[in-house]
Amino acid sequence: MQEFYKKALLALIALVIGDAVLAFFLIYQSYLSVPLLATNKAGAGWHYMTNTDAAMGGTSTARIPDPQREQLRFDFKLTKVGQYPFTSAGMLLHDAKGKLAQADWTRYSEISFLAKCAPSNSMIFGISTFDDKISRVGDFITYRSPGTYFSCNARGVPVTLDLTRLAIPDWWFYSVKLDLSHQGYELNKVSKIVFGTSSQSPMGVDSYLDISELTLNGRDYRYIGALAIVLLASWLAFAVWFFRAHAHALTASLNLKMKKDLPLVAYRQLTLEPYKDKEKATVLRYIATNYTNTELDLESVVLATGTNRNKVNEVLKTELGMTFTSYLNKLRLTEAARLLAEKSGAAVAEIAYSVGYSNVSYFNKLFKEEYCCTPKAFRSLASQLESPDAAVLADNPADNPADTPSPEGVPSA
Repeated sequence: MQEFYKKALLALIALVIGDAVLAFFLIYQSYLSVPLLATNKAGAGWHYMTNTDAAMGGTSTARIPDPQREQLRFDFKLTKVGQYPFTSAGMLLHDAKGKLAQADWTRYSEISFLAKCAPSNSMIFGISTFDDKISRVGDFITYRSPGTYFSCNARGVPVTLDLTRLAIPDWWFYSVKLDLSHQGYELNKVSKIVFGTSSQSPMGVDSYLDISELTLNGRDYRYIGALAIVLLASWLAFAVWFFRAHAHALTASLNLKMKKDLPLVAYRQLTLEPYKDKEKATVLRYIATNYTNTELDLESVVLATGTNRNKVNEVLKTELGMTFTSYLNKLRLTEAARLLAEKSGAAVAEIAYSVGYSNVSYFNKLFKEEYCCTPKAFRSLASQLESPDAAVLADNPADNPADTPSPEGVPSA
């Protein structure tokens, strides 16, 4: 069994290490980070765009000085000519044919960027997401446009915004004649990203906004689900293997142990060859015929055989390599194992009493130490084994008391 436990421990260590490596990999993979880079080249991708209040009679200006940059930089100047002065810059998504496209952001919960501006400003971040029931392709006034505010300055401000908690402005509901209670929005059809001025942006001042490190962040919980399934399956497989292998190893160990222990029974040892030492034969014969007596102890053996204590210990140590107590327990437990295997109807307590134990709990403790399982478990395992007595005696006919004459003065079994 020690060899099995070593293998089981190594397998457990390998399982823990393997699961830890897999957990690290899958958890790392579950964190999503996608940079949003714009380009003015033809083809699929995000493309820069600007917008002003010119359509409403305003004269505010906005321009992107270097459309080839990966960062969004736009210069703007607000004027008070229009009723609602504003400017904005952002990115539109196009497909490979140059038509408006839509991005699925449902796996992303945050967007982050570094915002630099001068003078210091309060700006608006917003997205345009297509609503199948309301929106018309290309008419962005009909798209849901959730957004929020962020601050910036010339040194740069790291900004992280929760994409799931943006707010749709009230004017949009009036423009599409929709009830204000319909505040929800989806992130599965995002077409536009906007950075614009707010009501607090300075008027009549040349300003700029520089957006860099624009990144979508999120979690793909499918990796976590896969990890949970793999961990559950691996530990379940280990548990199944452990219990099956343990039962197999225990069965093999018990089979080997019973074959090894049976010859230790005194009356079988004595039938192998006559003992010339009558005192030795007397001691072994007495223990062999009285081991089921609950009162048997070293003193009673000394008194009954007329042999001194040292001689009794010498006999057992020389012949069997055991002390009196260990040999007595070996006799009793070996006989108990045989009875458990052969008498399926006998209670454990009954067998314990029959082999010399008056305390069943003590018997159970000793039996488990000897056979690495409880008497009940042993009986269950023994049913899977060939009869131990038959197997041993068949392998070594000379051990069979019925076929071997008893030495003089020693009763045969």
